[in-house]
Amino acid sequence: MLSFLKNMFEKKPQVNERLPFYDIVCPYCFAKYGPEEVVFRATHYRQDDEDYALQEDEILNAYRDKFGLDAIDELEAVIDPESIPPENHLYVDQVLVGVTDRYGMVSKRRLCPKCHNELPITAGKAPSNIISIVGASQVGKSVYMTSLIHTLQNSTANRFQAACMPLNAQISRKFRENYEAPLFERGQLLDSTQKEKRQEPFIFQFIFKDSQKAPLILVFFDVAGEGMVDREYLELYAAHVKNSSGILFLVDPLQIRTIRDRVMLRAGDEPGEFTARYDEPREVVITLFENFIGYQEQSKTDIPTAVVLTKSDMLHLIKEEDGEYIKSNSNVFRNFVHEEYLNTAEFENINGEISRFIEKVDRPFKDALEVYFTNTAYFAVSALGSNPVNQKVSGVVTPIRVDEPFIWLMHQLDYIEGRER
Repeated sequence: MLSFLKNMFEKKPQVNERLPFYDIVCPYCFAKYGPEEVVFRATHYRQDDEDYALQEDEILNAYRDKFGLDAIDELEAVIDPESIPPENHLYVDQVLVGVTDRYGMVSKRRLCPKCHNELPITAGKAPSNIISIVGASQVGKSVYMTSLIHTLQNSTANRFQAACMPLNAQISRKFRENYEAPLFERGQLLDSTQKEKRQEPFIFQFIFKDSQKAPLILVFFDVAGEGMVDREYLELYAAHVKNSSGILFLVDPLQIRTIRDRVMLRAGDEPGEFTARYDEPREVVITLFENFIGYQEQSKTDIPTAVVLTKSDMLHLIKEEDGEYIKSNSNVFRNFVHEEYLNTAEFENINGEISRFIEKVDRPFKDALEVYFTNTAYFAVSALGSNPVNQKVSGVVTPIRVDEPFIWLMHQLDYIEGRER
């Protein structure tokens, strides 16, 4: 019996039968469609043919306008494959990858039919697995995203025989200049994402050295926190969450009134305006239900959801010797390195401890999660490793357990094994 339970618990990655093609989820607008529905950007232009003349791409510019990006005046024409004879369609592994136009020129620049952004080369050939980051204002989504990607690139990927790479040079440069360098080189905290400043997604690929494993496409969409409790704003991103393969649900301890009051008491601060800045975690769950979960079968979602308690270093202020909240020798305060597989014994320890902790300090939130989410696990992370002072990190940024929720999601998506040791 024990052996049977152990085998059930130690979930092994299934031997995935590689399908000839997969539905595409656009990593820019999150529309979902079959690979035969893509369109193409022409590789040349002709001023004597209005179909192939340089022209404004209204669909692409409408997408760019949503994020405050400048319009592009003229681009090569968009080619609809339906306007090209079938014998001039190019396929690789049953996926439409190119067309030969009326002038004998081949185009392989596939575009999303909904937003006209260029699709990744692997689109349609591998699963479009999207990881969402959600959470209310002030939970530190930008800082966590930065710390997570930095950790994946510099250590986690190597431990799992993979590489974590940005989709293109533009994303690489933006992430480096606006996120990674300020935090990890200068110790400066990032400004909160403003509601009116909608940010394009950061797209990375977790590519395994084993070519038999399909790459995992990571789309980190850092939605402004205020938007997570604004129904109209969240509707813009409902497709992003709906078509996600995994969710990172961030919760700041200071969102929880019980913890906030104790921290303020220990720190000698008055809550005042400070308290008013925080939305309750349950409000985010309710908003997700109104815009997404409520339309699912039985009003539940089975998307694997990692509930991530951020700023775990702050829990030092409330730890109790009697273990009422967090014990002084808790696993929360020490880093752990998963290598080649998810250490299920270590995962169960942290999952159980944080699950019990949230149940004690915010039972309504945990009840809401259990009502609407069928597959959850609980984690605690510190993106910085210490509590910043005056928007600055003293010393070296030393993340604690930031990649653990992501590793659990890889396990849930059957990319890696889970073992006790």
